[in-house]
Amino acid sequence: MKKVLVVAVMATLLAPIAAWAIYRPMRVLAPEWVDGIVCVDGEICLEDVTRYREAKTLYDAALGDVASVVGAFRKPPRVVFCATEGCYRSFGFAASSATDVGTSGIVVSPRGWTIPYLRHEMIHHRQGEELGVFALLFKPEWLIEGMAYALSDDPRQRLSGRWQRAREKFRRWWREIGRRNLWEEARKI
Repeated sequence: MKKVLVVAVMATLLAPIAAWAIYRPMRVLAPEWVDGIVCVDGEICLEDVTRYREAKTLYDAALGDVASVVGAFRKPPRVVFCATEGCYRSFGFAASSATDVGTSGIVVSPRGWTIPYLRHEMIHHRQGEELGVFALLFKPEWLIEGMAYALSDDPRQRLSGRWQRAREKFRRWWREIGRRNLWEEARKI
């Protein structure tokens, strides 16, 4: 019985560490454990702390913009601002400019340091807060990505195929339901 208890305790203690090591997006939960990342406050972590003012300005602007369109955040997202691609890859990402990890946080690549990219990911964070992270897996792409592209004020006139269609479909739906009913109507889909 004692061996079983010891194994159970060890498994309980090692499981989070193994998950952190194997599933790299989970690292957003403890970004300061990633080599070179410093969390300056509860919301902003950086690879290059000399760029804190720039990150803070982007963060505050995007947060305010998103809250004014889709409602106040229950908990403002933690954002990890990477200055190098190596940093971004250390969280398990490569091709995108920024990535939201449910309601756990956002990781921004060196090319993602812009207000529209940050707004886009913050909208995904709000979707997770309002609809539930797992529920997002079952919502249509036009709602999830269409909302993020449309309401982030993405400056691109044309997006690639499916994203353009998603944005257009969301915009039609948005005109019908209006801002006031956004989350109530989104839950119905």
